[in-house]
Amino acid sequence: MPKQEFKAKMVRVHFSQKDKWEGKPMQEAIVTLCLELGLAGATVYRGVEGFGLSAHIHHSSMWPDSNDPPIMISIIDREEKIVRLLPRLDEMLSEGIVAVSDVEVIRYMSSGPGEYL
Repeated sequence: MPKQEFKAKMVRVHFSQKDKWEGKPMQEAIVTLCLELGLAGATVYRGVEGFGLSAHIHHSSMWPDSNDPPIMISIIDREEKIVRLLPRLDEMLSEGIVAVSDVEVIRYMSSGPGEYL
């Protein structure tokens, strides 16, 4: 199986499930933006429990009277693509955290047509 190794950036965006951008759920808006910008991919994770600066604990629906779990989106791509994303996230987020890290990527690929980025 062919593989590629390269340096990249990882962006993790943390916010609440109740957050919206232009009437859409924030996670949907960010994933759509990543697709529009031609990023390699984005994965949305729904947390069980968490808190931020407000010290308000966000729970998933496992707990009574609460359905506001923390959400995290993980995005990995080359730096030149990530730098186009960051100003847009700046516009969209009113609360939350954006963490940017340098990462070493090892990408495994099948040799089938259309499966290379």
